[in-house]
Amino acid sequence: MEPNSNIYDLASDFALHIVYLYKSLSNDKHEYVMSKQLLRSGTSVGANVFEAKNAFSRDDFAYKMSISLKEAGESGIWIDLLHRASFLTDEEYNSLYQEWNHVYAVLVKIVKSAKPQIFKIENPSNSNQQQ
Repeated sequence: MEPNSNIYDLASDFALHIVYLYKSLSNDKHEYVMSKQLLRSGTSVGANVFEAKNAFSRDDFAYKMSISLKEAGESGIWIDLLHRASFLTDEEYNSLYQEWNHVYAVLVKIVKSAKPQIFKIENPSNSNQQQ
């Protein structure tokens, strides 16, 4: 069976895992700062994906998905820092990282297909020739 690539389910599951992780980190390990940042960015991924479902246009959809991608990127940083600071075990980190990586990869594909010009880098020498 192919892994789930429905971004709405992936983002919702990811957000829920982040909520549970936040509760564990704050209650059991008394870590409040990084875990709160992860809670904000991780749940924002899901919130923006769900907002994109009701987008007014393709540009609005692409915009909301790109915000979700940005928040997913930030979540990855907090996950990494929590692991490096020994608040996440290797096992917890590997599991969460795999889930995060899947969400991130699906969002990249969606944003690339919805708004391909976001990922194009203009060659400065070409823009000078057009003037």
